[in-house]
Amino acid sequence: MKSLGTKISELRKARSMTQDELAVKMGVSPQAVSKWENDLSMPDLPILIELSDYFHVSLDDLLKEKEPVVELIPEDKRKSIEQMFLRVYVDTEHGDRVRVNLPLALVKMARDMGLDIPQMTDNPAMKNIDLQMIMRMIESGVIGKLVEVDSANGDHVEVIVE
Repeated sequence: MKSLGTKISELRKARSMTQDELAVKMGVSPQAVSKWENDLSMPDLPILIELSDYFHVSLDDLLKEKEPVVELIPEDKRKSIEQMFLRVYVDTEHGDRVRVNLPLALVKMARDMGLDIPQMTDNPAMKNIDLQMIMRMIESGVIGKLVEVDSANGDHVEVIVE
């Protein structure tokens, strides 16, 4: 997991900026930027907002120490389909919470046989989710949170492969 200082450093370097240049943009000393990047101090909230705006990243992405949401796994490092799970989370505007955890091998078999999975195909919040495309992504080595949808009527859907 990356620290705030590491993220600031990477964002600055991605723009080919020096610490001095970032300091000028943020209205602070170069020493302050150095301390941020070395995790010796942390920018104040107004500066964090400025950094977020300047680098075009959310405050969540800047502050939270989290792993990438989606990853492309090299072919030689991939788990077999039999070891993976498809997790579908649906929270409806009416307060319904649906949690579907299916072995990926079962989903693949159903797809190959042309069968529907009622927990997914019968749910109105899932009607626009293309299971065929998701399976192609998985077979190409993509894992993580593949789909996150917030519908206009307040439903929230996440499709995660682990």
